[in-house]
Amino acid sequence: MFNARSDSARASVADLMLAPVVMWLRLPAMMGEARRPHHWPRETLWAVTEKAAAIAEGAVAAQLSMAVSAARFWPDVLSGHTPSLLDGVAVERSIKAALRPASRRVRSNYRRLSARNRT
Repeated sequence: MFNARSDSARASVADLMLAPVVMWLRLPAMMGEARRPHHWPRETLWAVTEKAAAIAEGAVAAQLSMAVSAARFWPDVLSGHTPSLLDGVAVERSIKAALRPASRRVRSNYRRLSARNRT
Protein backbone atom coordinates (compact mmCIF):
# COMPACT_ATOMS: atom_id res chain seq x y z
CA MET A 1 0.00 0.00 0.00
CA PHE A 2 2.78 2.46 0.88
CA ASN A 3 5.87 2.89 -1.23
CA ALA A 4 9.13 4.80 -1.13
CA ARG A 5 7.66 7.77 -3.01
CA SER A 6 4.92 8.29 -0.45
CA ASP A 7 7.42 7.82 2.41
CA SER A 8 9.66 10.60 1.06
CA ALA A 9 6.64 12.86 0.64
CA ARG A 10 5.58 12.15 4.22
CA ALA A 11 9.10 12.98 5.45
CA SER A 12 9.04 16.33 3.61
CA VAL A 13 5.64 17.19 5.02
CA ALA A 14 6.76 16.21 8.52
CA ASP A 15 9.80 18.48 8.18
CA LEU A 16 7.64 21.37 7.00
CA MET A 17 5.34 20.88 9.99
CA LEU A 18 8.32 21.92 12.13
CA ALA A 19 8.17 25.43 10.61
CA PRO A 20 5.98 26.91 13.39
CA VAL A 21 8.34 25.45 16.01
CA VAL A 22 11.33 26.95 14.22
CA MET A 23 9.59 30.33 14.15
CA TRP A 24 8.89 30.03 17.88
CA LEU A 25 12.51 29.07 18.59
CA ARG A 26 13.76 32.04 16.56
CA LEU A 27 11.67 34.60 18.43
CA PRO A 28 14.04 35.09 21.40
CA ALA A 29 17.00 35.76 19.09
CA MET A 30 14.96 38.14 16.95
CA MET A 31 13.63 39.95 20.02
CA GLY A 32 17.19 40.35 21.27
CA GLU A 33 18.17 41.81 17.91
CA ALA A 34 15.24 44.24 18.04
CA ARG A 35 16.41 45.58 21.42
CA ARG A 36 19.81 46.48 19.97
CA PRO A 37 19.07 48.72 16.97
CA HIS A 38 22.73 49.29 16.08
CA HIS A 39 23.58 45.59 16.21
CA TRP A 40 23.75 43.57 12.99
CA PRO A 41 20.52 41.46 13.00
CA ARG A 42 22.14 38.15 12.02
CA GLU A 43 19.24 35.79 12.82
CA THR A 44 16.69 38.03 11.13
CA LEU A 45 18.75 38.37 7.96
CA TRP A 46 19.45 34.65 7.99
CA ALA A 47 15.74 33.88 8.28
CA VAL A 48 14.87 36.11 5.33
CA THR A 49 17.71 35.18 3.01
CA GLU A 50 17.40 31.44 3.51
CA LYS A 51 13.71 31.58 2.63
CA ALA A 52 14.47 33.44 -0.59
CA ALA A 53 17.21 30.94 -1.42
CA ALA A 54 14.93 27.97 -0.69
CA ILE A 55 12.22 29.40 -2.94
CA ALA A 56 14.66 29.96 -5.78
CA GLU A 57 16.25 26.54 -5.34
CA GLY A 58 12.82 24.87 -5.21
CA ALA A 59 11.64 26.65 -8.35
CA VAL A 60 14.75 25.57 -10.26
CA ALA A 61 14.40 21.99 -8.99
CA ALA A 62 10.74 21.86 -10.02
CA GLN A 63 11.50 23.20 -13.50
CA LEU A 64 14.40 20.80 -13.93
CA SER A 65 12.21 17.88 -12.86
CA MET A 66 9.56 18.84 -15.43
CA ALA A 67 12.24 19.26 -18.13
CA VAL A 68 13.55 15.77 -17.42
CA SER A 69 10.02 14.37 -17.64
CA ALA A 70 9.47 16.20 -20.93
CA ALA A 71 12.74 14.85 -22.30
CA ARG A 72 11.65 11.34 -21.37
CA PHE A 73 8.25 11.68 -23.11
CA TRP A 74 9.11 10.12 -26.46
CA PRO A 75 11.45 7.43 -25.11
CA ASP A 76 8.60 6.36 -22.79
CA VAL A 77 6.05 6.36 -25.62
CA LEU A 78 8.32 4.42 -27.95
CA SER A 79 9.10 1.83 -25.27
CA GLY A 80 5.40 1.27 -24.59
CA HIS A 81 5.24 2.99 -21.19
CA THR A 82 2.86 5.74 -20.17
CA PRO A 83 4.78 9.02 -20.11
CA SER A 84 5.05 10.60 -16.67
CA LEU A 85 3.67 13.85 -18.09
CA LEU A 86 0.36 12.11 -18.78
CA ASP A 87 -0.15 10.06 -15.63
CA GLY A 88 0.64 12.77 -13.06
CA VAL A 89 3.95 11.32 -11.89
CA ALA A 90 5.85 14.26 -13.40
CA VAL A 91 3.81 16.76 -11.39
CA GLU A 92 4.27 14.73 -8.22
CA ARG A 93 8.05 14.61 -8.74
CA SER A 94 8.11 18.33 -9.49
CA ILE A 95 6.22 19.19 -6.30
CA LYS A 96 8.52 17.01 -4.21
CA ALA A 97 11.57 18.61 -5.82
CA ALA A 98 10.17 22.07 -5.10
CA LEU A 99 9.52 21.28 -1.43
CA ARG A 100 12.80 19.49 -0.73
CA PRO A 101 14.99 22.64 -0.22
CA ALA A 102 12.54 24.22 2.22
CA SER A 103 12.16 20.92 4.04
CA ARG A 104 15.93 20.57 4.46
CA ARG A 105 16.29 24.12 5.76
CA VAL A 106 13.45 23.78 8.26
CA ARG A 107 14.91 20.52 9.60
CA SER A 108 18.43 21.97 9.93
CA ASN A 109 17.12 25.15 11.59
CA TYR A 110 15.12 23.08 14.05
CA ARG A 111 18.23 21.10 15.00
CA ARG A 112 20.37 24.22 15.33
CA LEU A 113 17.87 26.29 17.28
CA SER A 114 16.68 23.54 19.58
CA ALA A 115 20.30 22.62 20.43
CA ARG A 116 21.05 26.26 21.22
CA ASN A 117 17.99 26.52 23.49
CA ARG A 118 18.93 23.35 25.38
CA THR A 119 22.26 24.76 26.47
